[in-house]
Amino acid sequence: MIQPQALSIINEVRKAIVGKDTVVCKVLMAMLAKGHILLEDNPGVGKTTMALAFSKAMGLSYTRVQFTPEVMPTDVIGYSVYNSRTGEMEYRPGAVMSNLFLADEINRTSAKTQSALLEAMEEGQVTVDGITHPLPRPYTVIATQNPLGSAGTQPLPESQLDRFMLRLSIGYPTPEQEIQVLKQTEGQRPVDGLQRTCSLEDLAAMQEEAAQVHVADDIYRYVQKLCTATREHHLTRLGASPRAGGALVRVCRASAWMAGRDYVVPADVALLFYNVMEHRLVLDPQARLGGRDAHGVLEEIFREVQAPKLIV
Repeated sequence: MIQPQALSIINEVRKAIVGKDTVVCKVLMAMLAKGHILLEDNPGVGKTTMALAFSKAMGLSYTRVQFTPEVMPTDVIGYSVYNSRTGEMEYRPGAVMSNLFLADEINRTSAKTQSALLEAMEEGQVTVDGITHPLPRPYTVIATQNPLGSAGTQPLPESQLDRFMLRLSIGYPTPEQEIQVLKQTEGQRPVDGLQRTCSLEDLAAMQEEAAQVHVADDIYRYVQKLCTATREHHLTRLGASPRAGGALVRVCRASAWMAGRDYVVPADVALLFYNVMEHRLVLDPQARLGGRDAHGVLEEIFREVQAPKLIV
């Protein structure tokens, strides 16, 4: 049974996102866990619509930047200008100053501009000319990127990937779902008709409730063993950081809360393990030469690390 507050949000978003309930639920889990989401997929499958739908359904202030090589860090975090009347420097906010910031096609811009988001994603603030400016609360970044190899793309650095709680892929719809999407092209866009289902205060309360979900020592130990296994695997050059383990625990709490439980179970870990870990894994060149990928390595690790059987 899904929590009524969460279900109302999911049902509203589903009016614009057809047949992708699992992805919609996981995006909401990350937002309840105060995490950020990386949507990686081909153009035109609904990544931008997903972010806009959540902003409307949850009553969030929303800003979007279409990342290109010309976008500067000041476009994202803002800049200071001199006020001749007061004789002081004044801060002009950048696009990042919102509850939900959409970094569209983030892997098309320069590394310098990408890195401008690091402080915002990790600490909920930006620093311009030595002055720190807090971001609105709640705050979420949803970034989209096209698969590597698409024209004009470049890989995100490991330090930035590690700031994203989940990496998700929407995927193409089934034939029946695509027909439904095609029918939505008649008249106004479905996202334009979405209604707000909660307030910022409601969202903050849901986040607080999710954070209070109990995690047993056996679950902590299970997550630690999984993280360690990613670092010790013979095909990985870079495994999961402690930040990754913390992200997995937090989003598992949100998963449990959405399911109406006040405790985390191994099934929560199984549901989210790959989405939390896959983009953080850097494989040895030997693995790529052998045709192995991160998902396959994680499957091997998940099979080998035994889940706890009883949660007290």
